[in-house]
Amino acid sequence: MAMSGLHISRVVCNVLHKDLGRSQRSGGLMSATIYSTFGRLLTMRRGSARRATIQDVAQAAGVSPSAVSKVLRAAYGVSPEMRARVNDAIEQLGYRPHTGARAMRGRSFTIGVMLTELSSPFQPEVVDGISAELDSSPFQAILTVGGALAEGQKRGIEALVDRQVDGLVLIAPFVSQSWLEKLTASVPTVVVARHGGGDNYDSVVDDDYEGARLMVDHLAALGHRRIVHLTHPSGGLKRPFVLSQTARCDGYVKAMERNGLEPDVIETHWSEDGGYRAAVEALGRSTRPTAIFGGADIAALGALRAAEELGYRVPEDLSIVGYDNIYVSTIGRISLTTVDQSGHLTGATSARLLLERIAGRTRPVHYVVAPRLLPRSTSAAAAADTATRRRSTSPR
Repeated sequence: MAMSGLHISRVVCNVLHKDLGRSQRSGGLMSATIYSTFGRLLTMRRGSARRATIQDVAQAAGVSPSAVSKVLRAAYGVSPEMRARVNDAIEQLGYRPHTGARAMRGRSFTIGVMLTELSSPFQPEVVDGISAELDSSPFQAILTVGGALAEGQKRGIEALVDRQVDGLVLIAPFVSQSWLEKLTASVPTVVVARHGGGDNYDSVVDDDYEGARLMVDHLAALGHRRIVHLTHPSGGLKRPFVLSQTARCDGYVKAMERNGLEPDVIETHWSEDGGYRAAVEALGRSTRPTAIFGGADIAALGALRAAEELGYRVPEDLSIVGYDNIYVSTIGRISLTTVDQSGHLTGATSARLLLERIAGRTRPVHYVVAPRLLPRSTSAAAAADTATRRRSTSPR
């Protein structure tokens, strides 16, 4: 029967009192009776609720504690059979390594991931790829949202470092290059969607310049001559250390000039509302565009809403295209023409590179995802101006 904490205390006090008297009379030290009794009582108190230890796992799996440690650390030299036995024992016993102790020994087996915003549909797809890659490892991801300003991102990153994460994946950071290099000199890091690379970190980027070229060439081949591009603020970053929006805009401008067309850029925010407002502005001109290149799928979705409210048929009157190939763009009723940069692949590659960094690789790797044009239902041949005049003067 379980004993209450008060009852245990009374029993221990009685033992202490009696043993202390004997010890004083004999001039010797207190006997081990105190410690053995106290330990036995605590064991009775804990009973079956005692937290499993690495020794318990080792005994259940029939291996040494050091072998269990190797499996937990994903160390080399562990056979598949041993790994399976240890993992089975861990699951049966419900063993959970003590995070604080692991961190003191040099590993917390956690990966810090910073997003800029949860409202971006693409960034969660990157996180999904990270999670999938970490599934077969002992590492877990911890997420923080840094926001769209550099100072907020710094605070979020520093909070992850303070929690002793083993490495970082930073998605579209606005922080300065000097600050980033200083951080990554001491923390294994992979940076996503930031061009230019670095001396102390790995980077995974889409070839945004090429992807924009693919889209402009697609629209130009359909006969479009007035193609508006919706871009996102650069965050004050300077070339070559720029984020996707700047590289895509550069690719758009160059492709327009190569096709003998005049670039037309509207800066907005890559959100549904940002795309909506920019499209309303573009379609309110006396000479309107025949195509809107959203820059990101989420902005293109806002442009689709604006076109519908203003009475334009897509793609008969107006082509609207995006970039990212987020899941919603694949839905039949939307079927958005876009550029695929595979958020899942981006995330999985980032996690793989980070695990290599944690294992000891120091040489920087710059991984480029090849973009792929996906023509769908929202782009078609440019309509004649007489057939595509603006149908109403303001959105409903």
